[in-house]
Amino acid sequence: MPLSLRAALACRAAAFATALGLAGAALAQPRPAPPPAAAASAAEPTAPTGAGQRIYERIRPQLLQVRTLLKTQDSQSSVGSGFLVDDAGHLITNYHVISQYALRPSQHRLVYATVDGRQGALQLLAFDVVHDLALLKPVDPAPLAGRGSVPIRPANEPLPRGARIYSMGNPLDVGFAVAEGSFNGPVERSYLPTLFFGGSLSSGMSGGPALDDNGRLVGVNVAARRDGEQVSFLVPADPVRLLISRGRGASPIVAPAWDEVARQLGEHETRLTAAFINQPWRNAGHPLYRIPVPQETWMRCWGRSSPAQSRGLQFERSDCEMDSRVFVAGPLLTGYITVRHEAYDGSRIGAWRFSERHSSSFGNEFVGRDDRLRTAAQCRERTIVPPAAPGTTAKAEPALPLRAVVCLRAYKKLPGLHDLMVLVATLDGRTAGVQGRLDAFGVGLASAERLTRHYLAGFGRSGSATEVPK
Repeated sequence: MPLSLRAALACRAAAFATALGLAGAALAQPRPAPPPAAAASAAEPTAPTGAGQRIYERIRPQLLQVRTLLKTQDSQSSVGSGFLVDDAGHLITNYHVISQYALRPSQHRLVYATVDGRQGALQLLAFDVVHDLALLKPVDPAPLAGRGSVPIRPANEPLPRGARIYSMGNPLDVGFAVAEGSFNGPVERSYLPTLFFGGSLSSGMSGGPALDDNGRLVGVNVAARRDGEQVSFLVPADPVRLLISRGRGASPIVAPAWDEVARQLGEHETRLTAAFINQPWRNAGHPLYRIPVPQETWMRCWGRSSPAQSRGLQFERSDCEMDSRVFVAGPLLTGYITVRHEAYDGSRIGAWRFSERHSSSFGNEFVGRDDRLRTAAQCRERTIVPPAAPGTTAKAEPALPLRAVVCLRAYKKLPGLHDLMVLVATLDGRTAGVQGRLDAFGVGLASAERLTRHYLAGFGRSGSATEVPK
């Protein structure tokens, strides 16, 4: 499997991580205290310069630790960071920091702790699950009164690439700290706007502010790659502004917020589906088949093939995946699309053995069983002949028969959302064939139908093929 953000991001991925293989973990995920040797070897934030010290001293009254506790005791189930955004005590953190409370408020409660040791209860006013943000306020505003707020850098003052920025939070629950690094602009090929921070973020810093040299908010700590050095990620300031504007006057959320999460994800998947379908397919360059390969505008594609000296079935494989994923709860990441295909050449094993191998290839595909979050997959299988590609004629592109399986898994607590799987195999070749798969996570039925039609229409015969392969 190619290395990708699935194996690396923290949270939005953790899989943002992401899969794109994702070996990352949410910066706010609970973790047991490490033994002394492990704690001593844990990565520490980069030592701040004089500017970092100056900014920290100015901002420290507005820094908070945000804790999710079990309701009947003081045991922590999640710890992150946050910062004040106005004199009334409203504060911003990541959604994933408070997700347990948002989805199970009867079992959890939220509290804050300041740098100088003040503590108090918090209320959740609003959240943006797609951009991983939450707006809270204290039950008693008095202890936070007069502490000021973190200003947001104006949108019309773009930060130059390479500028020093200062990320703040409470890493690993060992104390408030500042991590100095560089601003590297937006993450390339990311569907959701995300900033690349060239510095170290550790668990517990989620939701803390990243500031310019004037102490103004550039972004919010959200994730880090664990397979690289100094590769971390921030939520930009624009979604922060919108959430503050939308949620400042809202009533506290006291009931499970599954329906609101589903509503926000529904709006996200509608936009994502439209954007995906509006991009034309790239061609894989196969001599016999037209194979749909997505643009890499906000996807990354990795390829591999069988060794040239291999005597058995030859193949070439492509895996295309989105970096951007939406964290909902625990292991549930959604709101993204993946596409892959494998092109087979069985000329070295003969038609009979190729047919046996090719026809059984679907048996290796996992479609999902019933679990705590989603139902078992419901699948339909058909043999179809997609229409010719736009701009071609039936004579120039003979019909290509396909075996297609379409599966849906419903989300148990997110009404109207499903995981879609479309599995395709060509049926015409004696010693050549293609198998493809599209997965869309967290889509409505209308979007699932649109994506299925779009994917199937991407298959056909190559314009360079003059006859049906035998």
